[in-house]
Amino acid sequence: MTSPDSRQARPADTAEAHERHITVMRDRCVELLAPALDKPGSVVVDATLGMGGHSEALLTACPQATLVGIDRDPQALELAGRRLAGFGDRVRLVHAVYDEIPEVLDELGLHRADGVMMDLGVSSLQLDEVERGFAYSVDAPLDMRMDQTTGTPASEILNTYSAGDLVRILRDYGEERFAKKIVSAIVREREVTPFTTSARLVDLVRDNVPAATRRTGGNPAKRTFQALRIEVNAELEVLQRAVPAAVDALAVGGRIAVLTFQSLEDRIVKRVFADQVRSTTPPGLPVELEGHSPRMRLLTRGAELPPESEMEQNPRAASAKLRAAERIREAHGGTTTRRRAGDRRARGGDAA
Repeated sequence: MTSPDSRQARPADTAEAHERHITVMRDRCVELLAPALDKPGSVVVDATLGMGGHSEALLTACPQATLVGIDRDPQALELAGRRLAGFGDRVRLVHAVYDEIPEVLDELGLHRADGVMMDLGVSSLQLDEVERGFAYSVDAPLDMRMDQTTGTPASEILNTYSAGDLVRILRDYGEERFAKKIVSAIVREREVTPFTTSARLVDLVRDNVPAATRRTGGNPAKRTFQALRIEVNAELEVLQRAVPAAVDALAVGGRIAVLTFQSLEDRIVKRVFADQVRSTTPPGLPVELEGHSPRMRLLTRGAELPPESEMEQNPRAASAKLRAAERIREAHGGTTTRRRAGDRRARGGDAA
């Protein structure tokens, strides 16, 4: 989910969704999903609704489809609700995390989806609103929660996690080569004064990486901020559950498209899709065993990248990768047992 880097003229809390972002690979995502939605009663899930750019395009291109829009960020639901209000009862918006797709569909009485869209990573709403603490370019409270009604803010992680856990987070989620040195400085500094805002952390990271690293590759704090954001929102754990859950929720002939913006996400999606398109019949058998044939077929050849023209228009699209697949058979032995979801707030298409 992306937007232009420039600030909007209107205040962040009043600018409408369509004014605040450019939807990455919008037309290609619609092209991949639309064939599964060209029928009465079709259901498409936008599992990471954001400000509704993909949803708006899908509803426009697929007039027989009903949309289920999921987001953990109440502010995103508010903005997307206004953007999509004109589609009326074709829109159902739900406050949930996107690994809960099967439960959300069950609670809405829909049970199966014909299309699933996932646009991963931090949204423009979160990046562009200073008080959310996602951006390292401005001083702001170290929060980074996609849903500010729950969870642990980044400041608490910095101030309370052990040095070993912080090193693991920076290495695993930020692929930060200088994690030990940065964490040593964090532990030393937090004993003097706890971390509360982003500028102090940005300065600390800059002071603890080699000069050559500071001169190339953009702001040296970006890897640390990525790592903290992923930890705060459990992003990779959620994704590891969400893609298989989405596949389970798809009807035969249903399609899924996933946009990732960093290598850790893309590896997870690639691995899940690879498992789904592989036969599990033991090698050497002369026939395919029932229930062991591939469950899906790939719709993209590897990961597709945005065209050069799009990356020039929208620099945040430069890191995007798109993978898509189609479900071609039911699971062997019936449907998967689903855990019950917690209480969520479902909202109709006329939400404001």
